[in-house]
This record gives sequence, C-alpha cells and structure tokens, in this order.
Amino acid sequence: MNPRQMKQAMRKMGIKSEEVPDVEEVLIRTADREIVVERPAVTLMEMQGQKTYQVVGDSFERARGEAGEQAPAVDEEDIELVMSQTGCGRDAALKALTESGGQPAEAIISIISSR
Repeated sequence: MNPRQMKQAMRKMGIKSEEVPDVEEVLIRTADREIVVERPAVTLMEMQGQKTYQVVGDSFERARGEAGEQAPAVDEEDIELVMSQTGCGRDAALKALTESGGQPAEAIISIISSR
C-alpha cells in the first residue's frame, strides 16, 4: 500500500497522524537508567482521544545516580574511545565512564587495571 492510500485508510478509521516538528531529543527515564534518542523523528497519532507517539532515531543509554539523580552525560565519542583503547564492549565502556564521572582517561585506567 502506498503512503497516500495508507493516510486515506487511517483517516477513514478516525486516526489522525502528524509529524511533531523540531524535536531535538527524547528522554525515557526508568528508576536506574535513561534512554536518550538523539535527532528523533516523532509522529503523533490520535485515535478515539488516545494519543500515541512513535519515536525513531539513534539512541544510547546512561545510568542514573543515587535517588534518581541524573548521572553525568556520556558522549558517544568517549564510549568509542574507551572501547578502542581497551578492547572492551560497549556496556563495560559505558559503566566505566559512568563510574568515573564521564572522564575517559580514568575509565580506560579502571578497565585496564581490573584485568
């Protein structure tokens, strides 16, 4: 079905769909972590008064600190740097960066010294 036919069928079923403009970031918070979606494409669909958001984009996770406080943000470049210098996986690099307050050098030293 082509997109035009899809929109017509949705309209007949009472489903409204529209793009949400100028969204820079979407943040999903849980008790112990955050999922960040960068440069997302967000679509709002409304049916029978119920709103549903569809989010598509590149995402990464970061841990949250004590009492739900946000842990230091970890840049994707820092994660890749730690991974390339230590040969560890993404999860280990992210954990080390979070524990070191986002400092790549400290994270690298921590991973190497724990071997």
